[in-house]
Amino acid sequence: MPQIAVTHAPSGLVHASVVRAERVTPHMVRVTLGGEDLRRFEYRGFDQWVRLAVPVRDDTRFDNMSDRFDTRAYLRFLTLPKATRPVIRSYTIRDHRPDGPDGTPEVDIDFVCHGPVGVGGPWAEAVQPGVDVAFIDQGCGWVHVPADRVLLVADESGLPAIAGILRDLPRDTVGDAFVELIDAADAQPVDAPDGVTVHWLPRTGGEPVGDLALAALRALPWPDGTVAAFAVGESRLATGTRRFLVNERGVPKTHVTFCGYWKAGTRVPS
Repeated sequence: MPQIAVTHAPSGLVHASVVRAERVTPHMVRVTLGGEDLRRFEYRGFDQWVRLAVPVRDDTRFDNMSDRFDTRAYLRFLTLPKATRPVIRSYTIRDHRPDGPDGTPEVDIDFVCHGPVGVGGPWAEAVQPGVDVAFIDQGCGWVHVPADRVLLVADESGLPAIAGILRDLPRDTVGDAFVELIDAADAQPVDAPDGVTVHWLPRTGGEPVGDLALAALRALPWPDGTVAAFAVGESRLATGTRRFLVNERGVPKTHVTFCGYWKAGTRVPS
């Protein structure tokens, strides 16, 4: 039962600063980070994700943070003074440029924004260039399983992961990607292989998160051959996709990578 893997990269805690922030769709803000320390970051593409230390206060410190984010490091993190420790959230690296406009590396991280709710979204909407951050590389969740087709499923919180996977898949890949959105205008240009159909599913009728994607998945004419699947986002969407594929379509458990990024009723994705 594969879940999103955690890889403790040798780069450890990478320091960067905000270069710019821009709203790319009505509910998504892209924050660009830059700095010389990013040269230690090994970019692997696909849905590579990091533990981002978000400075929610002006006096946030990063110098006393660990280079790993395992159980021991997390317990140590909790002993740090709450007034100066950052908030840790997981995010996908949306894009990477080894040489930005000024010659230093840059990475982009997309934040889902719901107004004042959450942590990352409000921070991304208000952040100014020059603010310091730090992150720990945690690897890629996408598992390269030999298969005839791919099937990707996500809501808006998983859009950066789906976009990265589509960009880096072999160009002869075939399959389908289902992405739920808050609004149709939140669709983004993606570099999908010609053989992969991207289905944008805006919740314009106020549907619960996951209903549209799961319904579209059930309505998909089932292809011959093997399938490699990836499902992320709201917990019910991710686990519901896995349950349907394994129990009703006979997809081997080893061919389904899934992870609940957030849970409806507890917090919003950010």
